[in-house]
Amino acid sequence: MRLRWRSSRDNRGSASVEAAIGLPAFVLFVGLIMFGGRTTMSHQAIESAAADAARSASIARTSSEAKKDAKDAAQASLANQQINCLEIFVSIDTADFGKPVGEIGTVAVTVECRLDLSDLSVPGVPGSRVIGATISSPLDTWRERA
Repeated sequence: MRLRWRSSRDNRGSASVEAAIGLPAFVLFVGLIMFGGRTTMSHQAIESAAADAARSASIARTSSEAKKDAKDAAQASLANQQINCLEIFVSIDTADFGKPVGEIGTVAVTVECRLDLSDLSVPGVPGSRVIGATISSPLDTWRERA
């Protein structure tokens, strides 16, 4: 009888030890899933913003108008998709606006967003991360450019 009582006594507290070991690992795993999900969703939104910006720039008449339209479109697209960027960088390559009518030209737009990840509080995850995308859009070959 004594052996039975003793063996059941040795198992006391084992669930607490398992929880103390397993729970932090589970929380870290969930945090990393959230990090991956937020990064993936943000990357898709930034690609969409770059596509919107490139399209806006490609239908503009002048290089300066294209730059302004592209920046406005990228910022509006990210705001509409509720992406929490600490900083937004938009660079526009409008060199092909100088090509004569009849030559093929494109406009390339790069949108970069410094994504705020500080609310995740997961060890090993930085407080912010820069995510970017570059999209190009063709200029109308037979439309006058300035």
